[in-house]
Amino acid sequence: MRTTLDERIESPDGTERLARTERLEELGHIDEAACRRFQSTVEFAGRKWNAAILLAGVRGARRFSEYRSTVTGISDRLLATRLRELEAEGLVERHVRATTPVTISYTPSTDGLRLIELLQPLTEWGLDRAAR
Repeated sequence: MRTTLDERIESPDGTERLARTERLEELGHIDEAACRRFQSTVEFAGRKWNAAILLAGVRGARRFSEYRSTVTGISDRLLATRLRELEAEGLVERHVRATTPVTISYTPSTDGLRLIELLQPLTEWGLDRAAR
């Protein structure tokens, strides 16, 4: 038997149930193109290492070696690939300084910072579920 969101939410006075139902109703009908964009966005944000790399940047990593030491378990090749993908998506900015040798640094862009902010409630949700 399937349950609806309202059936799973327990609130003595019904206010939480009403608020969540109203939020879902505000979403209304989402067209197919928006669903596809949502799916690709969630898949990109959830791709292994992307969030960890962005978080490392938020925490102060700038040089490739700093990202590598902060993101435990990632290979150099995969880190380079992910940094290029994040740069192509506009979530990381690559800065090249003409020094000897050339210095390259990476910083989260405004969109990258926004994505980390948006993922924070998801992180909290996961922690709450793990505590149960």
